Amino acid sequence: MKAPRRSPVAKSAARLGAVQALYQMDLAASDLGETLAQFSSRVTGEDFDNGQCGEADYKHLREVVEGAVREQALIDPTLDNHLDKEWPVHRVNAILRAVLRAGAFEIMFKENVPAKVAINEYVNVASAFFDKDEPALANAVLNALARARRPDEFKA
Repeated sequence: MKAPRRSPVAKSAARLGAVQALYQMDLAASDLGETLAQFSSRVTGEDFDNGQCGEADYKHLREVVEGAVREQALIDPTLDNHLDKEWPVHRVNAILRAVLRAGAFEIMFKENVPAKVAINEYVNVASAFFDKDEPALANAVLNALARARRPDEFKA
């Protein structure tokens, strides 16, 4: 029997949670297992006005966080290739860095997720934290990465 399919909102919540977990790990240098345990035990609700967006697809959150951490040695230089040489990924704002790493992981390693979906989702996550410039940068970097990695998905 197939596992029940999670709603798009649960996937979006998972991506937001993954970015928050990566950010927390980056700033606090917290352990992967400890961070994932914290995120698995969080209670979320439907109070959209207070930043809650329903139950996250924890499996997807875990896959993105574990994957971004595991593949960071490949992800960061790839992102650097699409960023200004004066602003490599380690100099980018920590929240934006988490957005880029999570988005890059999905584009580079989760071929079952369409690149355009990953780009859109992570630009939306960036928009939850920033006004204009950072979401535009996330869009440009992830779009360039996706077009380089998955050119067939962008043929007209």
